[in-house]
Amino acid sequence: MRVLIPHEKIQARIAEMGNEIAADYGDAPIYLVGILKGACIFLSDLARAIPKPVRIDFMGISSYGKGTTSSGEVRLTKDLDVSLEGMDILLVEDIVDTGVTLTYLTHVLDQRKPRSIQIASLLDKPSRRLRPIEARYVGFTIPDEFVVGFGLDYAEDYRNLKDICVLET
Repeated sequence: MRVLIPHEKIQARIAEMGNEIAADYGDAPIYLVGILKGACIFLSDLARAIPKPVRIDFMGISSYGKGTTSSGEVRLTKDLDVSLEGMDILLVEDIVDTGVTLTYLTHVLDQRKPRSIQIASLLDKPSRRLRPIEARYVGFTIPDEFVVGFGLDYAEDYRNLKDICVLET
């Protein structure tokens, strides 16, 4: 493995994102919806970087299984615990890759009548996009390499790495 983005750079960018989000939402309450499992570490740091109260919930979505490429088949593995009707939702994702998962998820959430839905993603890999979806807040745009660490995994391993690393096969 090689380090693509060191921990210090990740933390500095998350602090900037927290301030951007707080400025954009003003006094409106924000519901951070973390996409399990990959976004849990990013969501924790992002929530602490937003200098205003936030609420947190999680959804589980699966599209990778144990491989390094998306299966293209998305399934909901954990739903929200509360209704978000009329709320401002900020989906917190580890990486926007093909866009298949987030297109599915935004469609599901839109049916629940939130006031708004935006996306915050630690990483964006636009070269792999299959669906037209964009994150409003992006930590880093990366090349088409398989990355692990800071919540991202390969077959459930490497999530605990503090840096974003390229998994070289």
